[in-house]
Amino acid sequence: MPATDSADGHHYSSWTGLIYIFNLIVGTGALTLPSAFANAGWALSLSIILLLAFMSYVTVTFVIESMSVANAILYRRKIDRRSYDFDSGDSAILISATATNRRPQREERDPLIPPELAYHQPSESFSAMSDFEIKERTEMGRMAAMFFGRTGVYVFYACLAIYLYGDLAIYVAAVSKSLRDVFCTFVPENYTMDGNSTEIPDSAVCWMMNGTSIDRFQAYRIFTVMFILVLGPFAFCNVSKTKYLQIGTTIMRWLAFGVMIALALKILIKGEGKGHPIAANFYGLPNLFGVCVYSFMCHHSLPSLVTPINEKKNLFRLFMMDYGLITVFYLLLAFTGIFAFDNLRDLYTLNFEPNSANANISILMKVINYFLALFPVFTLSTNFPIIAITLKNNLKSLFNIHDDSGMGLSGLTHYCSQVLFPLAAIIPPFIVAVFVENVQVLVGITGSYAGNAIQYIIPVLLCYRARQCCMSSFGMDVNPYASPFRHKYWLWGVFTWAVVSVGFVTVNHVISLTRML
Repeated sequence: MPATDSADGHHYSSWTGLIYIFNLIVGTGALTLPSAFANAGWALSLSIILLLAFMSYVTVTFVIESMSVANAILYRRKIDRRSYDFDSGDSAILISATATNRRPQREERDPLIPPELAYHQPSESFSAMSDFEIKERTEMGRMAAMFFGRTGVYVFYACLAIYLYGDLAIYVAAVSKSLRDVFCTFVPENYTMDGNSTEIPDSAVCWMMNGTSIDRFQAYRIFTVMFILVLGPFAFCNVSKTKYLQIGTTIMRWLAFGVMIALALKILIKGEGKGHPIAANFYGLPNLFGVCVYSFMCHHSLPSLVTPINEKKNLFRLFMMDYGLITVFYLLLAFTGIFAFDNLRDLYTLNFEPNSANANISILMKVINYFLALFPVFTLSTNFPIIAITLKNNLKSLFNIHDDSGMGLSGLTHYCSQVLFPLAAIIPPFIVAVFVENVQVLVGITGSYAGNAIQYIIPVLLCYRARQCCMSSFGMDVNPYASPFRHKYWLWGVFTWAVVSVGFVTVNHVISLTRML
């Protein structure tokens, strides 16, 4: 789910922030968890999700610490600029120029903290509690520019763009697959849609039109084309965030999750559960790792969510509560699913698709089944334009293309900004979704690589550079928002974990492909 808009001046309480963070993290990834748990085994999945929840929380504290240092640096920059103010009289003497014989640095490409302004002695204008306060929203891209330089900015935006491409491909595939499974009316003989039967093969007939049969995979591709034709044009527009649309989407999502858990619990309570998951299967680990990383992702949206919170002194406790609640929720959703159903679909809602083969089903259950089957269509379709526009804007930033009026853009540059970048945002994920309909695979790959970089590697590097800047600029560790995991071994540990995990996942993917061939 995209981050909630938090314009300057708009604030909310810690409890509201907890809800926003909860809603941001719990999204599409949760729908692929039950299948990933079933493939990897319940014991292995339990261990991995607990470990990844903790690691994700650690890197969240790294991002918050980096945000606080960035705010302190920006505050010091404002203080430094004031020292160059002119007197109100006719003399117009530049205050600090007489002492330092320097001109004020105005260019954005100049360092935020010049070496000669590095802090060595306590300053009267410096107060740790106030100057490190997270008052100004500093997005991860801006922090990358502050701490890494030009190369770091390109690497960050490249990782974010790849992640958003994966997001959009997941959205297209999930919506198209849900529509396909609802509208394909043909049911093979002896097949019952009770969530426990084998999935209908893609080669099965979906419709008969004018004597010509269309199979399920062809129908899936038809829906991908329809989806991109209907929602793709929104990438050419600007974001107009609608509060009530987000509220409605959130209500629908939690209603759907609650119903799925309730129905699975009902099956288990009645003793009708047919799931017998194994304890561990290491061949299912790559997808499990990617799905879990994807399911705990919130780092790229932290500045938008954290900055408006009024009371930030208990931020780390707030996130600890959130991650604990989310982990419990994920375990409840996944474990009820793997023990209730013997065949879990890659998108969990498909296990509750309309049961047209059972004439005895009540009208209420039919309504519930249709609601769950179409749930990804309602929620993901509203998010797709926002993610597409976000990707388009990040591509512009990556290639240094600006679309602001009055900047004298050439005709070619204006054309790129208005046409090529929106097309570049929607065409690649559409092509991927056309050929790969397995949502769990898409989520796994997106989380394993781009998600790994955004959730682990970039926060570690940001925190490392932020601590260096903090020590060189302010002389001592005075940051009240410093991560509880302050020792440098935590940074090295998380970074090593991220690199080893990517290598392990890659090796397992290669082995799996070799086995398939």
